[in-house]
Amino acid sequence: MFMLDVFDSKSSKVLLGLAIILIAGFQYLYWFGEGGHQEHQKLTQKIQQQIELNTDLKERNRVLAAEVYDLKNGIEAIEEHARLDLGLIKPHETFIQMSTISTQYNPIYIDPNAKVDLRTNEDDAPATP
Repeated sequence: MFMLDVFDSKSSKVLLGLAIILIAGFQYLYWFGEGGHQEHQKLTQKIQQQIELNTDLKERNRVLAAEVYDLKNGIEAIEEHARLDLGLIKPHETFIQMSTISTQYNPIYIDPNAKVDLRTNEDDAPATP
């Protein structure tokens, strides 16, 4: 009963309407305004992506720093690079290269002297009757 009496006057209705408009305006600013909830979510997502990228780059830097240290302080790393990149073979060593071709491989032989159009797989010579 008291609540009904409070909103009977015109000024209280105007104040109530103004309060509703202010609350709605603040809600709009919170959700969609500059620096609002949506921008915050996008920024949080970008920060997470950057953190993941930084973690990957830190690991890469750590590996590179260890490799630089090995190259500066140890001959084993230099020898390993020379073997892998330059094909270093020490005296009295035998180099063995393993083929990765399957044993099911059937080579195709093309006679270099044959006059065959490989696009159509036909002879250039006219057919004999």
